[in-house]
Amino acid sequence: MITVTEATATAVTLKRLSDEGVSIWLDDLSRKRIESGNLAELIENRHVVGVTTNPSIFQAAIGSGEGYEEQLADLAVRGVTVDEAVRMMTTADVRAAADVLRPVFETTGGRDGRVSIEVDPRLAHNTAATIAEAKQLAWLVDRPNVMIKIPATKAGLPAITEVIGLGISVNVTLIFSLERYRAVMDAYLAGLERAHAAGIDLAGIHSVASFFVSRVDSEIDKRLAKVGTDEALALKGRAALANARLAYEAYEEVFAGARWTALAPSGAHKQRPLWASTGVKDPAYKDTLYVDELVAPGTVNTMPEGTLNATADHGDIHGDAVTGGYPQARADLAAVEALGISYDEVVGQLEDEGVSKFEAAWEDLLDAVATSLRGKGVEGA
Repeated sequence: MITVTEATATAVTLKRLSDEGVSIWLDDLSRKRIESGNLAELIENRHVVGVTTNPSIFQAAIGSGEGYEEQLADLAVRGVTVDEAVRMMTTADVRAAADVLRPVFETTGGRDGRVSIEVDPRLAHNTAATIAEAKQLAWLVDRPNVMIKIPATKAGLPAITEVIGLGISVNVTLIFSLERYRAVMDAYLAGLERAHAAGIDLAGIHSVASFFVSRVDSEIDKRLAKVGTDEALALKGRAALANARLAYEAYEEVFAGARWTALAPSGAHKQRPLWASTGVKDPAYKDTLYVDELVAPGTVNTMPEGTLNATADHGDIHGDAVTGGYPQARADLAAVEALGISYDEVVGQLEDEGVSKFEAAWEDLLDAVATSLRGKGVEGA
């Protein structure tokens, strides 16, 4: 547990980050974290105002079995399918976390206090199934501060429009490219237009667009190392920040445009950029790189707990680190391209890998739950 003195000492940097207009969301959830009071503690002492989950996070939490034994036993007695068992456990955790965050939701007018849960990653390339799953998840969690995560695949784009159009708040995930990000914002605006035409109160709809950061550096740095020249090596660790900064430039442009201007008077909210995958993967880089250098107003930074603690301890929050960097960002990406590294190829590969990794984590979770149910005497689990 964090003592009062420790909390005061470590909260200064996190408060500074929050004061700069960055909402701090925790990229992790488990039943133990909820029931032990740890999540409430992070909200109180570490300026955490939201939670994101993904299949990998649930695989780690439920796969451990800790805190899930009683529910697993009940599910086993009922003879539920493995898929149903997983959804009952994950939505229970999200519902409980949403209740913990409800005061934040109320005091921020719905802007924060959010908990995200993702559609089954196996549906990432099926529009109709994604829509149906999103509706089902919103019904199962049954909390106003839930956000349904929909991947920014080509099939996901019309699903985003449809789900937003129904008045359901959405966290769009697995965004890697600037072109796809613009398509995501377009899908969001189309959803708001549809909701408005249907008479739905736009003030109740919120959305974030999760733009992935560290994985871009991981892939491009690997390719720069293969090139091996001094010029190439000097570009390592720059592509991800450049990509994210140009995403924010696109956000500023779209949400100053005519479509947005027409919706804003009806109470619509901007779709905030969310920096995802902010844990630094290269030990050569500062472990708070993707926090310190992506400070901009109206953004969300979702951090694994290690990154949150590192930021509290030695983050360097020095004001807006994004809006003045657009020319350099364009130059950095152009320099990478000039070395024969295709931006389009990299971001396409990362999207495919992202979907595949979440599918694999989901399958691992299903296997772990099936094993647990069999251990409790459920035939055919």
